[in-house]
Amino acid sequence: MNQSCSLFDIIVIGGTPGGIAAAVAAARLGRSVALVEYHNHIGGMTTSGLGKSDVENRELIGGLFREFTTRVRRYYHDLYGENSENARLCQDGYYAEPSVAEGVFEEMIAEQSGITVLKGWRLTSATTSRQRLTEIEIMNRRSGEIRRLTSEVFIDASYEGDLYAAAGAEYRLGRESREEYGEPHAGVVYFDYQRGEFLPGSTGEADDRLPAYTYRLCLTTNPDNAHVLTGSPVGYDRRNYTGYFDDLATGRLAGPQVVKPGRGYNPDHFNTMVRALSVSEIPNQKTDVNINPRPLGFPFPEENADYVEGDDATRQRICERHRQLVLGLLWFLQNDEEIPFDHREIARGYHLPLDEWGDNGHFPFQLYVREARRLVGEYTLTEHDMTTEAGFSHPDTVAIGEFPIDSFPCRKRQAGDTVVLEGYLGMLDSVTRPYQIPYRIMIPKLIDGLLVPVAASTTHVAYSSIRMEPTWMCLGQAAGTAAHITIARGCQAREVPAGDLRKSLKQQGQIL
Repeated sequence: MNQSCSLFDIIVIGGTPGGIAAAVAAARLGRSVALVEYHNHIGGMTTSGLGKSDVENRELIGGLFREFTTRVRRYYHDLYGENSENARLCQDGYYAEPSVAEGVFEEMIAEQSGITVLKGWRLTSATTSRQRLTEIEIMNRRSGEIRRLTSEVFIDASYEGDLYAAAGAEYRLGRESREEYGEPHAGVVYFDYQRGEFLPGSTGEADDRLPAYTYRLCLTTNPDNAHVLTGSPVGYDRRNYTGYFDDLATGRLAGPQVVKPGRGYNPDHFNTMVRALSVSEIPNQKTDVNINPRPLGFPFPEENADYVEGDDATRQRICERHRQLVLGLLWFLQNDEEIPFDHREIARGYHLPLDEWGDNGHFPFQLYVREARRLVGEYTLTEHDMTTEAGFSHPDTVAIGEFPIDSFPCRKRQAGDTVVLEGYLGMLDSVTRPYQIPYRIMIPKLIDGLLVPVAASTTHVAYSSIRMEPTWMCLGQAAGTAAHITIARGCQAREVPAGDLRKSLKQQGQIL
């Protein structure tokens, strides 16, 4: 195998939206940047099925994310006309087809000559010297080529926190207890999302469980663009989905007590088996499709066990298991003869799109890793930061968080479950407030030369709010800017003056 060594000012691991924002911000400030991505596509979830940007208060998210939405809006308006249906469905650029989102990201990167993009490479090791990250090794997934990369500053923008784990930084994995930080929703919890009440069985105990992973889907309603499933996927077992029949019979597939826009509520699906999905319209007769976590038949919890700490083969096996579960659910809804005919007919109106992910069977490439490792940093963001009425004021605020606490279930249906699956904290609008996010959550306690804008320092409960791609883009922009200042001043990332960082971010349009 060939080996080579390359030097960059800044190296970003993870071509997620947060990683892209970090790379673009640093490059615009004159830095040479390597952006390393495991997959053959950049954009993470935003280009892999997450067709709508989850933002509750648009005025609080600016910077490169706002530039991204502006470019998406311009694309649809210029191509189809300002008064077109596609222009309306793009929701001012907050909703987009995956291929369009990817094109916009590629455009933003291509404008910066200082960015080198390495797609299809995975991290194999990291080297530290005197508790400072100095070098990484990456492998080309197709050819096996090995490369060593060195830089002044590294940015871990992966969903899993792989770089800081390899560098020896301390991290959390799983759920804190209620007692550790005094968070009401921490640990083992049953929470009635409709009534806002804790239910029996809520012990608040810590454990190593994580919120369920799924794939986010883009499905088309255009028959001419449909990749129709012609058979059940490998390993299909309808027993994975028969719990939904009980959900239908007991009314758990009905509509919510309060219908809010942008949350995948389609009245035509209420009280049908298709309510297993949450479906939102996006442009060009396509839909953003989430797997609804509210039914007790939801089959995905616990399927992610061993993913985070697993080797590459283990992760790929778990990804494939999730892919087959998702395709199996789609097949089940469209074809299972026990499902009422009219429900199947609704489901048959949605198919994988021929014009998305042609190199991956028209299926998303990125597993929806909702939570993995969480850094132990200079500051730990908790539930209190985002639920206290007055909020916390931080001198080193670099972004604003505004999305409700929202964690997917952590366990499959247990004996006695009749209302909600354990661990589900569904859109806690009533308690979450807009909150300041301090720079310190990106700084490892022990390792220098490293910034972490994505798998950052929070508790499990807090992570369920901060884990939004728009927020991560803001944190990525802050990380790229801080990396530039680190090099310019010849200091460590933890020594970057908050005033200088905030001033630069304000000049870039960040909302602080």
